[in-house]
Amino acid sequence: MRGPVGLHRPGEKPGGSDTMRAAILHRQGAPLTVEEVDLDPPRAGEVLVRLVASGVCHSCLHAADGSWSGILTPIVLGDEGAGVVEAVGPGVETVRPGDHVILSWAPACGRCRFCVQGRPVLCERKPPRFHLADGTTRLRWRGQPVYHYGHVATFATHSVVPASSAIPIPPDIPLDRAALIGCSVMTGVGAVLNTAQVPAGASMAVFGVGGIGLNVVQGGALASAWPIIGVDIHDHKLAYARQFGLTHTVNARQTDPVAAIQEITQGRGADFTFVAVGDTGAVAQAIAALAPGGTCVLIGVPPSGQTVPLDPAFLVTRERRVIGSSYGSARTWLDFPRLLDLYRAGRLKLDELITHRYRLEEVNEAFRALAAGEVARAILVFA
Repeated sequence: MRGPVGLHRPGEKPGGSDTMRAAILHRQGAPLTVEEVDLDPPRAGEVLVRLVASGVCHSCLHAADGSWSGILTPIVLGDEGAGVVEAVGPGVETVRPGDHVILSWAPACGRCRFCVQGRPVLCERKPPRFHLADGTTRLRWRGQPVYHYGHVATFATHSVVPASSAIPIPPDIPLDRAALIGCSVMTGVGAVLNTAQVPAGASMAVFGVGGIGLNVVQGGALASAWPIIGVDIHDHKLAYARQFGLTHTVNARQTDPVAAIQEITQGRGADFTFVAVGDTGAVAQAIAALAPGGTCVLIGVPPSGQTVPLDPAFLVTRERRVIGSSYGSARTWLDFPRLLDLYRAGRLKLDELITHRYRLEEVNEAFRALAAGEVARAILVFA
């Protein structure tokens, strides 16, 4: 049995800090280690949250394995979580201790040009990368600053986050399910409903049906798209995706996906393609599979430095488009409650997304299974 996961005071710490347990990445390419970490109390505009569950995302895997450059270490990874508010800093009025919250990795000021346009994911006043708003961290290990991945650092029993990143939810929603809305569900469903605004009856192809791709499929089902074509290299993942609304499957190891999509769509191509995997080959195929007037939505981010060749004539002459979708163009304080309403109504699947549960000490095994394609969505459970 596991011991208690709460904050505790083994002795006086500078600034009144407490200690808690977190999985630290000390350098890219190395395994994470679970350590006792000092956590300072929340400052103005910040919230202390006790985590109940954290999703295990490909973005964190890419940060850990070195696929993405520019990651500061040591760092506590994790950008998808939910928990209970334990304390608030000065000036926080949106939540109070005891509130259940989903954490968002995209804090927003609510006042800049993009925020007032309804595009807070593009906020111009975000905290510096891997820091909180004042440019510092609340985490320390052996006296050394530890960085916050995604501003929320959810691979830990506790986290101090910006108040705009703690979105309150009703207490009857299971927090382990709610955690998934904080990244994978919002990113996938939002790419369809918010970014692409797919109309009913439009054809869709989804490249990569993992944690994000399954939610792109769900978004297509919610939008009444048809057909919804899944492209992956794992038959078991394609089969699993059918329960989320997939109508056709293509194994890209066995079949040319561009030709298969054209055949399914009577030679036209897909009205919308979504790339939910960080692979440049998939990007090129998704663009080539577009129908005239079609839109390719890029969600996954390939390893740093990789690019895709593009023929402008292919886009211009038939009015095809390639667009990016960050966090499903999230408006978290609007979209998180909306997604929970769909879950309550039985229209959005959350329970079915979770295929594996791990303890914090098993985080490296969770990464291994994710990299091997063995999970739909894995979560770390703290309580």
